[in-house]
Amino acid sequence: LAQEDCQTQGWLLDGFPRTGAQADALLGAGVVASHFILLDVPDGILVERCVGRRSDPETGKIYHLKFNPPPEDPEVQGRLVHRSDDTEEAMGKRITMYKSNVDAIKDYYKEITMEFDGVGDKMQLAQSIADFVAK
Repeated sequence: LAQEDCQTQGWLLDGFPRTGAQADALLGAGVVASHFILLDVPDGILVERCVGRRSDPETGKIYHLKFNPPPEDPEVQGRLVHRSDDTEEAMGKRITMYKSNVDAIKDYYKEITMEFDGVGDKMQLAQSIADFVAK
């Protein structure tokens, strides 16, 4: 975050901090956010998004079996990888951990937080987030 591009263009931390201790550490290091974004997505949808995810290690592309299917090409389909932690059980544990920590994190950033509905039109969501960040 001390690199010139972060200083001039800004930065984004995806999924971090996850705990109050991590938020404390960021503040202690002088890392101060200007905006804090929370996406509100029902648990069942989070699980569905996770378990259908596949990646192509050759191209780096990420697909979803339902929402963004891979090409019908047998070669591509044969390369697809399903991460071992992209299971319903693992996602359930991540959701539980998130719920047990999110309130502590919200307290650190309450003055700069905006919550968004993470379900629906992704272009509209992206625009709403861009509008918030531009403020």
